[in-house]
Amino acid sequence: MKVGVLTGGGDCPGLNAVIRSVVRKGVQEYAFEFVGLRDGWLGALQGNVVPLDIPSVRGILPRGGTILGSSRTNPFKHEDGLRRVQDTLAAHDVDALVVIGGEDTLGVAAELSRRGIKLVGVPKTIDNDVSGTDFTFGFDTAVGIATEAIDRLHTTAESHMRTLVVEVMGRHSGWIALHAGVAGGANVILIPERPFDIDQVCGWVTSRFKINYAPIVVVAEGAVPTEGQMVLKDRTLDEFGHVRLSGIGEWLAREISERTGTEARTTVLGHIQRGGTPSAFDRWLATRFGLHAIDAVKDGAFGVMVALQRTRIVRVPLADVTAQTKVVDPSLYDEFGVFFG
Repeated sequence: MKVGVLTGGGDCPGLNAVIRSVVRKGVQEYAFEFVGLRDGWLGALQGNVVPLDIPSVRGILPRGGTILGSSRTNPFKHEDGLRRVQDTLAAHDVDALVVIGGEDTLGVAAELSRRGIKLVGVPKTIDNDVSGTDFTFGFDTAVGIATEAIDRLHTTAESHMRTLVVEVMGRHSGWIALHAGVAGGANVILIPERPFDIDQVCGWVTSRFKINYAPIVVVAEGAVPTEGQMVLKDRTLDEFGHVRLSGIGEWLAREISERTGTEARTTVLGHIQRGGTPSAFDRWLATRFGLHAIDAVKDGAFGVMVALQRTRIVRVPLADVTAQTKVVDPSLYDEFGVFFG
């Protein structure tokens, strides 16, 4: 059997660990052949395919990013997209795919599966917003990076007695903001799941200054004020209909400064959260996902995604996991006893 591997959507620490484990087990235990599709679904459209073998995945476990490249390409937004993907697979004798991606990439995978293409999904995203799995790889690394940044910002905030607003990723879900904000001792955490009152935020900031403490505000890029709409710098859409988020941090800092009469600055972590060496947990989880994904291919269990549920790796239908986004459970608001806006 010949298996194709692709990585789609945003890059993410741990992608290479999945590729490595898929290829190593597939070759050593099942005598499969492998090819990689370059730049996600774009490679499937353009027929950009490269060979994959054990030497080609040697040494990539600790590397961030993906050796196969990635893109936010939606084949169904391109003329004859389905046929072109099918032609690429047929031309290279690919019998099945291992698709590594987040909700958009896996959404395409679910539709292609319905159209008869044999594939298995692997959930990746730093946002941890894929349903059906307790965690996605990449999330732990992103939280670690954001937490370290918050730790560092505490000292400079206190030195100058100013508010520091930290904008982290999170389009529809606030998992990074929640985890990093709590771990970093933030005073205000704003997430997309709960619209925030800017007057209340300013009240919390003022109360911290009264006790001679410089506040840290952590905000997910998709957070929205109750009075108004999502703050954006750029309204252009990608092929999945998403706008490029950013701007809420700068807006918050400006509003806090004007309303409280105190200085506020913004730090936008952006793609720093995506890059660099994956954490030990993400390497471990990504490796387990890869091992179980190639087992699913061997078993002919197509149209599924491998997922972490408690400590076990299970198979869940792609159609189920792509039906909705996993958001922060409201019960966590009260559990941590911190401000979420």
